[in-house]
Amino acid sequence: MATSPPPPGAPAAPRIPDHIHRRRWAILSVLMLSLLIVVLDNSILNVAMKTIATPAPAGLGATQSELEWAINAYTLVFAGLLFTSGLLGDRIGRKKVLLFGLAVFGAGSALAAAAVSPAELIAFRALMGLGGAFVMPATLAILMNVFEREEQPRAIGVWAGGVGLAIAIGPIAGGLLLDHFWWGSVFLINVPIVLFALVAMILLVPESRDPAPGRLDPVGVLLSVVGLVLLVFGIIKGGQLDDFAAPEVLAPALGGLAVLAVFVVHQKRSDHPSIDIGYFRKPAFSAAVAAIALVFFALMGVTFFIVFYVQSVRGYSPLQSGLLILPLAAAQLIFAPRARLVVDRFGARAVCTSGMLVVAVTMAGMGMLRTGTPLWALELLFFLQGTGMAHIMPPVTVAIMQSLPREKAGSASALNNTFRQVGGTLGVAVLGSLLSTTYRDGIQGTLDALPGVPGPARAAAGESIEATLGLAARMGPAGRPLIDSARDAFLHAMHVTALGSAAVSVLGAVVVAAFLPGKMAPAPRAAEPRDEWKAGAAR
Repeated sequence: MATSPPPPGAPAAPRIPDHIHRRRWAILSVLMLSLLIVVLDNSILNVAMKTIATPAPAGLGATQSELEWAINAYTLVFAGLLFTSGLLGDRIGRKKVLLFGLAVFGAGSALAAAAVSPAELIAFRALMGLGGAFVMPATLAILMNVFEREEQPRAIGVWAGGVGLAIAIGPIAGGLLLDHFWWGSVFLINVPIVLFALVAMILLVPESRDPAPGRLDPVGVLLSVVGLVLLVFGIIKGGQLDDFAAPEVLAPALGGLAVLAVFVVHQKRSDHPSIDIGYFRKPAFSAAVAAIALVFFALMGVTFFIVFYVQSVRGYSPLQSGLLILPLAAAQLIFAPRARLVVDRFGARAVCTSGMLVVAVTMAGMGMLRTGTPLWALELLFFLQGTGMAHIMPPVTVAIMQSLPREKAGSASALNNTFRQVGGTLGVAVLGSLLSTTYRDGIQGTLDALPGVPGPARAAAGESIEATLGLAARMGPAGRPLIDSARDAFLHAMHVTALGSAAVSVLGAVVVAAFLPGKMAPAPRAAEPRDEWKAGAAR
């Protein structure tokens, strides 16, 4: 007998299978564990940078540029492979991709802990980036396929709040480890977490895939990786040489831009692109990805210098530094899961614009920090910055994920994370180079006036505040004036960089206010998820 259609106004039948719907929050908890280790690793590394910069045996003696590459090696590989990992997840199964990424990330962490040189650390960080590229898109794609649309903003808010949790745990865990163990322990801590997550994934997380996936795009992946590497290498080289017009700077930077332009043309002409350029015709989507890129550009640049301010200028230990960053994490953990309530009342445009402006104000506030600034002022800045971030990331992530059909969740998640990582990578490169160049200009006169110090030693000492303080320590009592000059030069460089971050955040606010819709448009009709789950179970 035929089944009559439901009466008007009746609730729609659930689209997620009942047995999956019932354990959706347990699944989200497991996905959060995967998110935790990937974000935690970067927050731990930020605390450990000062230690890694010190000479052996305490550290690796990494230079400023090597520290930047320890971050960029991860994020470049991550961003370059996100397109492929998202498509692979949609094609062969998101659970399979997630398990593979976790295993590679764990192996890379173990190897990074055993690195004996900055070059080895950079290489193993790249391997960790390979694993992370297969983890992040899968977590968000699975989330979108185990929650109904009306619950997705809440689930994404919790997912984004996990970033705050990782930011809180990372610096504190890193500080504790560095106080009691060698620097490699900050990577080794990932291994037991990965093993536990793998077991939990196998037991709880369901498999899903796109019932009609597209083909892979190896040419597009290659173009994106080559373009990003060349561009960021040129920017970092400009900071090292203090000359952004030098041929060895312009050649890779312009070459990278040219390759990325070819990548865009290839995506438009390809019948199986890594990224569908047509997505960017949607205002909600294009404004959201721009907001993610800009806010992480500003945030990663500040994160890079604030560690040296707290440890090198203020003299706090790694553990104390981690505790000082706690308000930033606490604000995200508190407000990110509740951001949907504010968006429901005021709309995504107003909430995200306000969040961007709050971030800009806190960035500018960091441009006024001094050696004797009260700690409560620093803590207030961190808390307000975390509050602003908590009202940006969940709404823009929802805008991205709900702009695409549900069966394309892997691709949508890949785009979300790609722009976040590319923005962060360029933020470290551009703002790190600005910091390095401004610091070198400020300290060079003092270094040139030092008697009896060879030219190469003076050049090396101008690379970073840690290098300058290292030279001062070797000089004994005669190096005391150099310490004061180094701190003054770094504070000036930090203030310039903070104002640059504030300007980028204001630009983000303008983009969001101009293009992000106040209310999200309905998502495109997706393929029936029950068919998708059946496809996942049948393969």
